[in-house]
Amino acid sequence: MTENVVIVVSCGTDNPNRSTRAIHLATVAQKQGKNVTLFLLDEAVYLAKTGLIENLRAATGDVAEDLMGHLQAFNVPIIVCTPCAKARRISEKDLIEGARLGTAAELIDLACKSAVISL
Repeated sequence: MTENVVIVVSCGTDNPNRSTRAIHLATVAQKQGKNVTLFLLDEAVYLAKTGLIENLRAATGDVAEDLMGHLQAFNVPIIVCTPCAKARRISEKDLIEGARLGTAAELIDLACKSAVISL
């Protein structure tokens, strides 16, 4: 069984429940000792833009900013799709601490070595 987990998220502030749940799953995987990576596509790139998830929460009460803060504190890689970010005028300097731009090729490489959860 693999110890690597990639959480691929395509929704962001447009779907607070799903996007917060994705960050929650990444947090659970990290707490279980998995090598977890959060990969943000499409609207999910907004989750890594500084200041945009401050009021984002799921119906369960989970707070996206708190969960993301946990991932940042434990240096969980947060990879933001480069073309998705550029299409939304988000640059590397706009990203939260610990997030960086990445490519589809990088996602494929990660997926080939990991269990993948897509939301």
